[in-house]
Amino acid sequence: MDEKEIGKFVHYYGNLNVGIIELSDSLKVGDKIHVKGHTSDFTQDVSSLQIEHATVSEAKAGDAVGVKVAQKIHQHDKVYKVTP
Repeated sequence: MDEKEIGKFVHYYGNLNVGIIELSDSLKVGDKIHVKGHTSDFTQDVSSLQIEHATVSEAKAGDAVGVKVAQKIHQHDKVYKVTP
């Protein structure tokens, strides 16, 4: 499987398990992402995306998107899109 860096987390809402990703490439619902940081290292499917509290199915480079995360993440954790 190939991985391409598509952004980094800039904020984490622990009470909601939601991280904000600053994207450098596109991301859409259904994509598989790999989160990697000093203490974070997990893979998950993107089940929902939000921009400014509005649900979207796709986001592009330059967008800041909210993503529900399976585990705790930290600011500056890198996000990779996994392609089979």
